[in-house]
Amino acid sequence: MGVVTVSASFGAGGSEIGPAVAAALGLPFVDRAIPVGVARKLDVPLAAAERRDERTEGGLWRIVSSMALVPELSGAGPMAYHTLADEHAFREKTEEVLREIAAVGGVVLGRAAALVLAGRADALHVRLDGPVEARVAGLVRRSGRPEEEVRRALRSNDAARAAYVRHFYRADPADARHYHLVLDTTAVPWDAAADLVVAAAHARGV
Repeated sequence: MGVVTVSASFGAGGSEIGPAVAAALGLPFVDRAIPVGVARKLDVPLAAAERRDERTEGGLWRIVSSMALVPELSGAGPMAYHTLADEHAFREKTEEVLREIAAVGGVVLGRAAALVLAGRADALHVRLDGPVEARVAGLVRRSGRPEEEVRRALRSNDAARAAYVRHFYRADPADARHYHLVLDTTAVPWDAAADLVVAAAHARGV
């Protein structure tokens, strides 16, 4: 069936474009199902898996974001804490879930899926991004929230999502080399962006 992975900066439309692509391709959009699957594999309550998940408010990326400027886990200080083994298990089971999804087909948002599934010939890896000022303006327009509040949310979310990828994969999620298609969704309307992703997915055999 094939798989489309979508990495998106905050305000770039990942939660909207991903489902539109999935619907056009006749594939499931997979987001909430990932922590559910991880919880099942770890035999822990869903809330425990969600605390370490990239996409939920209390997720691991919220914790890791405070570590974003520290290059290694092995040094002294607050990063050298006892949950490292649990984090390794979380990464392993998350990767298992991603591979299971790829085997049956789907559109996956986040979770460094482009890195986990990098070797698959039936995958399309997509990055959605845009200049900070343009993303801020779009978020203010769509949400009606004050600009300063939006800026704080954008800085926090961008740093946290990047930290998740750096923490587990020592990679930069904005590096275009991880993706087949990179779109500035502040310059391209989201419906047109979805159409471009669908066309690229067909070309990749998804």
